[in-house]
Amino acid sequence: MAHEHSHDAGEYNWAFGLGVALNIGFVIVEAAFGLITGSLALLADAGHNAGDVLGLILAWGANLLMQRSPTKRHTYGWRSSSILAAMLNSLILLVAVGGIVREAVSRFSDPGPLAGTTVIWVAAIGTAINLGTALLFMGGRERDLNLRGAFMHMAADAGVSAGVVVAGLAMRATGWLWLDPAVSLVIAAVIFWGTWRLLRDAFHLAMGGVPRNIDMDELHDYLAGLPGVEDVHDLHVWGLSTAQVALTAHILKPDPTDDDALIDEATVELRARYDIDHVTLQWERGKLTGCRDRSCDREVYGLSEGKNGGSNE
Repeated sequence: MAHEHSHDAGEYNWAFGLGVALNIGFVIVEAAFGLITGSLALLADAGHNAGDVLGLILAWGANLLMQRSPTKRHTYGWRSSSILAAMLNSLILLVAVGGIVREAVSRFSDPGPLAGTTVIWVAAIGTAINLGTALLFMGGRERDLNLRGAFMHMAADAGVSAGVVVAGLAMRATGWLWLDPAVSLVIAAVIFWGTWRLLRDAFHLAMGGVPRNIDMDELHDYLAGLPGVEDVHDLHVWGLSTAQVALTAHILKPDPTDDDALIDEATVELRARYDIDHVTLQWERGKLTGCRDRSCDREVYGLSEGKNGGSNE
């Protein structure tokens, strides 16, 4: 059997620490300006940003738990905590979207006052801080749903703050108070679309689903095409975390020649092609008996007949 592990979650700890520090500092400054100027808008936005800081801390906590060593009770460690964090962050974002929509709808019939200069400047600073924090996680958002959740939180905050700036300046120039709720609804729609995808993908991984970037037909064909391999069955692929993937398979190879070299080659290639971190291959020497050829995997997993036509659902 072969095992390959990846432990690179720690590379983003500094980003989480910096992001939390920047946003806590901004919440304090925004709340202080709200109290000094008597602006309910700034105080409300400070409360909203404080909630998103909690979401960032949640993602950071999951990132730290991913790095815990396996134990006798948790043989894979706490890697799946990142999946739970991604789900919780997406749910928090959906609640925030609901709040934005409700507030925007109410303002169509009862518009708020024009944004003052202080509100616009503070919102502009918030846009810069939130956008900068989001960029810290931009590089890892495609391969790690937990990092995507952190990115979505900060990008959503940046969008809301930018909306305050744009709507505030436009309303001061035109006097059209309906621009504020209209911009808010557009931003809410964009946040909802990204958040729904995050929730869908996190739920998929929580249910042991195959990561969507992996074609099971293609993967099966690669393993079956290894030298000396006559059959591949009991092939399973699932996400250990939002960034780490595991694979197990039974490989029928009657001739034990070059077993170790072949395992090493397959492990490296699976990591390079499919970003699979944890590989377990079990050799079998006997002849096929019963339904243990690829047709069984097709029946169980719904694999297509074509080499590259498999579904990742």
